[in-house]
Amino acid sequence: MSEFARRSVLLGAAALGAGACSRFAESDAGSDLFDRAEDWHRAAHRALAGRQRLAPEYAPDQRSPDVRGNGSVTVDTPEYRSALADGFADWRLAVTGLVDNPLSLSLADLRALPQRTQITRHDCVEGWSAIAEWKGPQLGVLLDRARIRPEAGFIVFRCADSLYGERYYESVDLVDAYHEQTIIAHELNGEPLPEKNGAPLRMRIERQLGYKHAKYLTAIEAVASFEDIGKGKGGFWEDQYGYQWYAGI
Repeated sequence: MSEFARRSVLLGAAALGAGACSRFAESDAGSDLFDRAEDWHRAAHRALAGRQRLAPEYAPDQRSPDVRGNGSVTVDTPEYRSALADGFADWRLAVTGLVDNPLSLSLADLRALPQRTQITRHDCVEGWSAIAEWKGPQLGVLLDRARIRPEAGFIVFRCADSLYGERYYESVDLVDAYHEQTIIAHELNGEPLPEKNGAPLRMRIERQLGYKHAKYLTAIEAVASFEDIGKGKGGFWEDQYGYQWYAGI
């Protein structure tokens, strides 16, 4: 459950508790509490509804000639070089953490799942953008198969690449994790995902800026909090340079 949803539930409980005492509800303080609770509910519902909206999708003839590589454009390890040369035949994606049914999936397993294809615009925090076609299973399908536990509030993406000596990772809450356009992409413009764009797997989180779209994906972990992961801010750029954890566009 996202922070907005938690706050909405807590405020609802507070309002119900206050309503049990008619004298309090009729007082100026009680009336003010109800007014403020209703304002919080409206704000929470607007925020959640806004984040559930679809990002714009485009026609095939609007695709950019190229989608540049950014940040890591490869993984400089013997393991990755060997996997790349072998067409990622043995690459596995783990789904772990607060789940009742941990998963370990090959690329063939992921391709066998229901697929979503979407042509969307990638917006980089550096100011450039590109329109491209991405294909892969929805993250929510994997989370449902793994049966995430009620105490899970965030999904962490573990990656094979490192920047400045630190392993890359990112995270989202369950609102974005279950968004219709949040997919694990294995194809770009109808071809296997290129090395510079995060082969063999990368996240597409279409309502957020590009640094949230973790590349070279190796694991997906359901957690209650990311306080004990990295520096506790929810992602590589957030930890190292103070980027915003929610990078909505």
